[in-house]
Amino acid sequence: MEAKALPVDINSLTKRETTLSIFLVGLMFFIFGFISWVNSILIPYFKIACELTSFQAYLVAFAFYIAYFIMSVPASYLLKAVGFKKGMMIGFWAMALGAFIFLPAAMTRTYGLFLMGLFTIGIGLAILQTATNPYITILGPKERAAQRISMMGICNKAAGILSPLIFAAVILRPTDTDLFAQLSGMSAAQRGAALDELVRRVIPPYAVLGTFLFVLGYLVYRSPLPEIDTEHETPDVASANAGKTSILQFPHLILGAFAIFLHVGTQVIAIDTIIGYANSMGIDLLKAKTFPSYTLFCTICGYIIGIITIPRFISQVNALRICTLLGVLFTLLIIFSHGSITFLGHTADISIWFVVLLGLANSLVWAGLWPLALNNLGRFTKLGASILIMGLCGNAIMPPLYGYIADIYDTHRAYWVLLPCYLYLVYYAVYGHTVKRWRF
Repeated sequence: MEAKALPVDINSLTKRETTLSIFLVGLMFFIFGFISWVNSILIPYFKIACELTSFQAYLVAFAFYIAYFIMSVPASYLLKAVGFKKGMMIGFWAMALGAFIFLPAAMTRTYGLFLMGLFTIGIGLAILQTATNPYITILGPKERAAQRISMMGICNKAAGILSPLIFAAVILRPTDTDLFAQLSGMSAAQRGAALDELVRRVIPPYAVLGTFLFVLGYLVYRSPLPEIDTEHETPDVASANAGKTSILQFPHLILGAFAIFLHVGTQVIAIDTIIGYANSMGIDLLKAKTFPSYTLFCTICGYIIGIITIPRFISQVNALRICTLLGVLFTLLIIFSHGSITFLGHTADISIWFVVLLGLANSLVWAGLWPLALNNLGRFTKLGASILIMGLCGNAIMPPLYGYIADIYDTHRAYWVLLPCYLYLVYYAVYGHTVKRWRF
C-alpha cells in the first residue's frame, strides 16, 4: 500500500508550487459549483416530474446539504488519517457513486432514490470542502485569504452560471412548455408515461458525470498538489492555545459556524427559489431558467471587486460588514418594493431583481467569514474547518423552511425568512468574530 505523502510547511512552498496549487484547487471549486448549483433547476424539474409540493421539492436541497452536517466532522478525522490528497480522491469517488444512483432512480421515477443520490453526492462534497477550504485559506498570507477565497468563488459561481443552462439544454426541449400545460388534462396512464420519459432524460448526463468524477478523483490523488502541515503551531499561537483542549473553547469559531449556516442558507434561497418566484409572476420554466445565472453573475462581480480591493483599499472585515448590510437592505427591498418592469427581456415585479442583487450581497461573506473563524486555531484547524463545513447544512434547512412558508402564504412573503439571517451576519461581522471567551 502506498504511504501517505509527508506534509510540508506552507512557508517552504515556492511561488510556482503555490500558484499551481491554487490553480488545482480552483479547478475543484469549479466542479463543486457545477454540481451544487444544478439544484436550482433540479428543484422545479423534480417538482413537475415527480408531482411534488413546494416543500417536497426543496427536499432536494435538504438531502444534498444535510450530508455536510453528518459528514463534516468524520471528514476531518478521515483527512487526518489519510491526508488531503487521498481524502479528496475518496470525496470524488463518493460523488461518483451518488451520480450513478440517479440511474435506477430515473428508471423507476423514485424520488426517494434521487434524494439518496443527492445525499451521497453531498457526502463526497463534504469531504472535499473540509479539505479545500482550510487548504486555500492557509495557502499564502493571512491578510490575503479573502482574496484567494474570492478567486475560488469565481470558479465556483462561474460553474454555477453554466450548470443550470447546460442541464436545462440537455434535459428540456422547446415543446416542454406545451407538455407541462397538457399534463393536468391527461389520463393517469398518459401522464405517468409522459413523466417517465421526462425524468429518464437525466440518465445520460449523470452517467457521464459519475464516470468523470471517478476518473478525476484518481487524477487529483496523482497530482503534484502538496500535503500541508496544519498540526504544528507557531510559538505565539501555541502559547495562546496552551490550555485549550476542546474546539468549543473558541467562541469566534462556533459563532462563525452559525454565521456560515445562515449565510449559505441565504445564498441558496437567493438562487434555488428564484425560478419558482419567477413562475409565480407568469414566467415559465424555460424562460425562468436564466434567473439563477443572473444572481450568480452578481456574485462574480462582487468577487472581482474583492480581488481588486482586498486588502489594498479595504480590509477583509470591512468588506464583510458592507456585504452583510447590503443583505439587510436588499431583503427589505424584496419584501416592500412593488411594480412591474421589463428588464433583460423579462417583464416581472421589480422585487425579483433585488433577489438577483442578493448575489452581490452574498459575494464576499464566505470569503470574509473563513479567515475570521479560523484565526489562530493552530492544531485545531482541521477540526475547526469541519465545524465550519457543518454549517453548510444551512443549505439543507433554509430552502425547505422557505418552501413551507411559501406553501402557507406565498413565494413573496416567504422571503421574510432572510431578514434575521442577515441581521445575525451583521452582528458577527461587527462584533461576534472578536469574542475570545464565553461569557454567560
